[in-house]
Amino acid sequence: MRAERHRARIAALATAALLVTSLAACGSPEDPVDHLRLPPEATTGVSHAPFPAGAGVDYQLGGAYPPADGVGIVARDSTEEPAAGVWSICYVNGFQTQPGESEEWLAERPELVLHVDGEPFADPNWPDEYVLDTSTPANRLAIMGVIGSIIDGCSDAGFQAVEIDNLDSFSRSGDQLAAEDNIALAALFAERAHADGMAIGQKNAAELSGDLKRTVGFDFAVSEECHRFEECAAYTDVYGSSVIDIEYTDDLRGSFADVCADPTTPPSVVLRDRDLLPSGEPGYVFETC
Repeated sequence: MRAERHRARIAALATAALLVTSLAACGSPEDPVDHLRLPPEATTGVSHAPFPAGAGVDYQLGGAYPPADGVGIVARDSTEEPAAGVWSICYVNGFQTQPGESEEWLAERPELVLHVDGEPFADPNWPDEYVLDTSTPANRLAIMGVIGSIIDGCSDAGFQAVEIDNLDSFSRSGDQLAAEDNIALAALFAERAHADGMAIGQKNAAELSGDLKRTVGFDFAVSEECHRFEECAAYTDVYGSSVIDIEYTDDLRGSFADVCADPTTPPSVVLRDRDLLPSGEPGYVFETC
């Protein structure tokens, strides 16, 4: 997440927070909130390994390597194997196309890619990622057909949890997408992850945490730069210690010592280089409190 992305999404998320809260207070079966509510079976009897609160964390999306001593949580891309002996989180880009796969989506599933004025719409800050069109129930089910298989693969590989990135893509869609449609898709992801015996983490949209935990069923949260943007409490007030935070060397607020000393910072926090390089490569940074 870049600083400019964060600033651009604040107004959209504030509006979304009001919308989701008002929907949750509505009553009739015809209200749009119905497609935000999880079915009872998705929130009861769920069995998955609990979040190891307070454990050291490493964020290895740039490439897998053996975790350092003291690390009990590792996040890796869905194309990697989970780290042995730790609570492993599987990264899935669920609301945008993964870099390197964008043209494949256009060729095989063009109707699932958001188009504006006839052109595929890319994330303004990540031009190699197209935003997925979550605006209709049919599209959400079709996207689920693709991403659900990846979630299943995470479970089959042995991951204990999954994080679904870019939940807040609606805030960068040029008003083409609505928060409630992304949230409805997130609820489908949560149901699938829980059915597979995995926990699922909220990624992005700190301002919506309370509503998202209730309506989607997220079990923990993954934050990038919550200290930098002074939003850690938005996660920890909802999830307690079941939050991991990644801060980056190129955009710290103060020093990493300041991050560690801040009482709002979750205990599972790591300092990484922006490119999340594997251990041993030039520019690699890894530090915990």
